[in-house]
Amino acid sequence: MVTVRAFASGDEVSLVDAWNRSMQGDPTTSAWFRDCVLLDPNFDPEGLRVAVAGGRVVGCAYAVRRLVPLAPGTDLEPDLGWIPFFFVVPEHRGGGLGRRLVGEAVAFLERTGRTKIDFSSYTPNYVLPGADSEHYPDGFRLLNGLGFTTLYSPVAMDRTLVGYVTPDEVHDLRATRESEGCVVRRPSGGELPELIRFAAEVFNPDWGEAIRLHRDPERILIAKKDRIVGFALYAAYRGIPERFGPFGVDPGERGTGLGKILLHLTMTMMRAEGLHSSWFLWTGEASPAGRLYTKAGYEVTRRFHVMRWSA
Repeated sequence: MVTVRAFASGDEVSLVDAWNRSMQGDPTTSAWFRDCVLLDPNFDPEGLRVAVAGGRVVGCAYAVRRLVPLAPGTDLEPDLGWIPFFFVVPEHRGGGLGRRLVGEAVAFLERTGRTKIDFSSYTPNYVLPGADSEHYPDGFRLLNGLGFTTLYSPVAMDRTLVGYVTPDEVHDLRATRESEGCVVRRPSGGELPELIRFAAEVFNPDWGEAIRLHRDPERILIAKKDRIVGFALYAAYRGIPERFGPFGVDPGERGTGLGKILLHLTMTMMRAEGLHSSWFLWTGEASPAGRLYTKAGYEVTRRFHVMRWSA
């Protein structure tokens, strides 16, 4: 017999085991689950719906809404909730358990006043940018069947750094921009507050918070005139050195080659550390950034669908 209820202390060990049996393309650890779910200040055990059989978790769906702001100056996004992940172990599939779990997650968010629910762009602790219809086709179909529709479809990209050498044209382009008064370098500690504000205000608060928590100028580059106009960094998310980003150039400076300079010089820094690859989870394949990555040798490794349910 399978019982569906709220998460309780003691479920975590079998939940992680069930996750790794169910989502073999994206295994997790007890440490990640503890830090990014249980210790998330937005965590509410009522939102983590678990299916239990024989005393062990055999499936779950996680619903979360903001109880504290993402960053200073932001609100609680009171209309919006998220389902960052759900799964059912193989032997319990096919009987409607996944539909029931996701349905209960949606109902929890509805009861808290949410009229829009996203799968699964919850920041800062999302698992994947969205539904992966190739790796998890049943889950994608289930979401569609429950009324979730695709908003957009980002891609993940990777590039090997083995044998990477900064192209001469990047050095030449940097020299040209610097002759015009724009320097590209690591920031000083005193410039980090300006960088955080720039990233949060020009791009999004999550990027500002990633830099605030990162605090390692040795792994950050900025482009600066009389003010910061661009940046790139790595190892900002979960401390993973090969994870590139965030990365951005002021809209008024695009087309000047600053993005190309920042991208390649950051890869040079990564290679200097002995890293063998550079990767990230989210960009628009046809966006200016996506085209820049492709020209720099990055290849698409996965495609996702950011999906939304609306009341």
